Amino acid sequence: MTRIVVGVDGSPASRQALSWAAGEAALRGAVLDVVHVHDPTPVYEVYRYPYGLPTAVDQERHDEEMERYAVKLLAEMVGELDQRLHTRVEQRVIVSPRPARALLEHAAGADLLVLGSRGHGGFAGLLLGSVSNQCVHHATCPVVVVPEGKEGP
Repeated sequence: MTRIVVGVDGSPASRQALSWAAGEAALRGAVLDVVHVHDPTPVYEVYRYPYGLPTAVDQERHDEEMERYAVKLLAEMVGELDQRLHTRVEQRVIVSPRPARALLEHAAGADLLVLGSRGHGGFAGLLLGSVSNQCVHHATCPVVVVPEGKEGP
């Protein structure tokens, strides 16, 4: 096993998935590939503009802010890992309106894809999580889903 991909979104379930994946990567001598996918949300869906629509500059600032948030989130989550694990960690931010598809494409050729059971998916992700569910059904590699509230699958 050489590459383990783990999808994270900052939720408790994704933090548990990251912890489990890091331990597995260390045991197997694999690279841990930590991925955060965020939706390129139009700025007008996030902020209210009382005097018309936002400008392209507003959208650009919003996109930059989202990128900074994602990079900071990854750094924070990876920083929480046990440094004694001694495994190589790669971090990636992917911007896509379809997180499951982006994860599946990124995990193509990986030995394992690890996800938390539920992230920020709301009602649609009630049991497994909509992203986890799609990945389980369409991945070309084995998928491990770490249940919320558990330390492993």
